[in-house]
Amino acid sequence: MAVKSDIEIAREAKKKPIQDIGGRLGIPSEHLLPFGHDKAKISAEFLKSLEGKKDGKLILVTAINPTPAGEGKTTTTVGLGDGLNYIGKKAAICLREPSLGPCFGVKGGAAGGGYSQVVPMEDINLHFTGDFHAITSAHNLLSAMIDNHIYWGNSLGIDQRRVAWRRVMDMNDRALRENVISLGGVANGFPRESGFDITVASEVMAILCLATDIKDLEKRLGDIIVAYRRDRSPVFARDIKADGAMTVLLAQAVQPNLVQTLENNPAFIHGGPFANIAHGCNSVIATKAALKLADYVVTEAGFGADLGAEKFFDIKCRKAGLKPDAAVIVATVRAMKMNGGVKKEDLGKENVDAVKKGLANLGRHIENVRSFGVPAVVGINHFISDTDAEVAAVMEYVKGLGSECFLNKHWADGGKGIAAMAKRVAEIADGGTAKFAPIYPDEMGLLTKIETIAKKIYRADGIVADKSIRDQLKSWEEMGYGHLPVCIAKTQYSFSTDPNQRGAPTGFTIPVREVRLSAGAGFVVAICGEIMTMPGLPKIPSAEVIRFNEAGQIEGLF
Repeated sequence: MAVKSDIEIAREAKKKPIQDIGGRLGIPSEHLLPFGHDKAKISAEFLKSLEGKKDGKLILVTAINPTPAGEGKTTTTVGLGDGLNYIGKKAAICLREPSLGPCFGVKGGAAGGGYSQVVPMEDINLHFTGDFHAITSAHNLLSAMIDNHIYWGNSLGIDQRRVAWRRVMDMNDRALRENVISLGGVANGFPRESGFDITVASEVMAILCLATDIKDLEKRLGDIIVAYRRDRSPVFARDIKADGAMTVLLAQAVQPNLVQTLENNPAFIHGGPFANIAHGCNSVIATKAALKLADYVVTEAGFGADLGAEKFFDIKCRKAGLKPDAAVIVATVRAMKMNGGVKKEDLGKENVDAVKKGLANLGRHIENVRSFGVPAVVGINHFISDTDAEVAAVMEYVKGLGSECFLNKHWADGGKGIAAMAKRVAEIADGGTAKFAPIYPDEMGLLTKIETIAKKIYRADGIVADKSIRDQLKSWEEMGYGHLPVCIAKTQYSFSTDPNQRGAPTGFTIPVREVRLSAGAGFVVAICGEIMTMPGLPKIPSAEVIRFNEAGQIEGLF
């Protein structure tokens, strides 16, 4: 019998009205702003009413470094949420919203897989409730107001060579990375170099995901540094008088979105910064709301633990005062083989030696998560091609490191297929053994923070940063930003900045190419290696196969 695709499975979902899903969490229907029958936003008034309520347990799902073999972190997050509910717990999940860039580029979708999905799958992957469009509009309104201010006399004295605010769009488009704007004569303004980032790399996206409410959102938007004067003093978004209008554009987007899993369990999907170029976590507002409404909250952080989990711990948890109780590190036999040198086309053949060779990558991630004081288990996302000997090799390795490992079949069986791990994770979370702490203190210097992550998390020998970067970091410290955490932008495929160095490489340095101050979001971005803040489409993008079929159904999302 042919295996059904993710989209075919999602299409057969027996969804409940979103008011029923909200009702399970105690959200009255009048506090749900419905977008159709199966998705809704939660009102700010209701969120405010949750203040003072006891928090549930917070569980992070992270993973090994991603490979073309696939890992299934989102699938496991959804499955674990369903698994906790299957064993009788009151659980909710918190995910990021998918960006259109990857959906039409490489991924083709990002709503889980098999029988561990969130629905409506097509809507979630395509526009959803319009949050990303609102973020794009707010960001580009600020861009327009900066250039308009300069055109009408530049009373703030902005140095046009030092405008730090680029434009964004939610699509992969390498042609827009670097460009010259305002060409065409006097009426069009003053020409200068600029460029585009993808919307998920926007500081506005990071701000929305780290803000605690709409007042905090407006303050953070006003704190954005958009440019510098000739004396190097900063110009803020509030100086341009853009913060109020930007907040108005984001008033609905800042409200978290509620949907459901295939098993009709509640799922908050809100915000979507990438973990390789931003902080990679869903919104603080959604996470905090879920913790007030459920006994267990399962959330994920993007890509491998070296990026997503580190930023979840060092940025999101630090900023929001969150204390995770447990973590799950997702791995697959296929990915272990690929880390061990097996080509993608040969992954279906048993190769225990390659599995063992690739396990060093998993081992390093286990050590890293432990270094934050958070107890972690390993979840093997089962593929039908996995052999007993290959699975046993992973189990034995993890046991040898003093951790626990579970073979999960949630892709095929939903919550039932991950029930054993769900039970154990709940026990760990309830046990109160977590002693969470970030890996560096606020008072540490910015350059030293970057070095600390490079050495402790990536196992690099050190970093390479030229004098201009070191001087810039020192300047920001003098301006009062030295206490901020750092957000490393680098390839997700390796601990190093070389995407071809799989496994657990050593003997390398991390080159810091550029640093950016996100004063509104509250972190400093260090761009390392060749990572791009505006991705390009692959040679054969997913967009080529996304279309309507004869029945008027969307095909090509997966």
